[in-house]
Amino acid sequence: MTEVAAAFESEVERVTHTLRDEILDGVRAPGSRLVERELAADLGVSRIPVRDALKALVAEGLVTPRPRSWAVVREFTPADVADLNEVRSALEVLTFRLAANRRSRDGLQRLRAVLDEEIEASRRGDVVAARHAAADFHEVVTSIAGNDLLFEIDGLLRSRIRWLLVQHEDTGQVAVEHEALYEAIAQRDIARASTLILAHMGNIRYLDDPTWRDEDPQLSGS
Repeated sequence: MTEVAAAFESEVERVTHTLRDEILDGVRAPGSRLVERELAADLGVSRIPVRDALKALVAEGLVTPRPRSWAVVREFTPADVADLNEVRSALEVLTFRLAANRRSRDGLQRLRAVLDEEIEASRRGDVVAARHAAADFHEVVTSIAGNDLLFEIDGLLRSRIRWLLVQHEDTGQVAVEHEALYEAIAQRDIARASTLILAHMGNIRYLDDPTWRDEDPQLSGS
């Protein structure tokens, strides 16, 4: 890759990363317009990296394309969330079981580090940072599960699942539950990890529509 091509690639990655974070953090609300010309001016780049970034975010499921040169931030419906939770519930149980069985010292250190970040952010009231760290916790667990195919599948869904994970409202309770999950993994307690992750998914309440827990038996714990 030439130096110019490498610089262009990094610009696309920067724009994609910036827009992704703004969507996940709610800076760009669901349904808001994403116009190439306006985004290019805001971010100080040409329209080409913006166009490529929007294509990447469409593929990640965070953006809905519109004709010509604009798109909108995806509006997740209750049906979208129910579908996502059905898939996530199956993947999470497998992921945490594998992580408890296969965790290494290095994996535990990485998991402890991100958990400490989550706890500290929650204690100081930094909700955005706490949610980011909480989502990172799940991603680190996936990485230490040691299954390449599972990691690949997670990559396909990562942005949508991360969107779901950063919607929770009680960062303190999530951190407490993550602490218990960490201990189960550290002790190689596969059965407890399975039980805790199911309870964890049932306990999380989401900001946009709390009735999702009542509509979805998996989330409501029934």
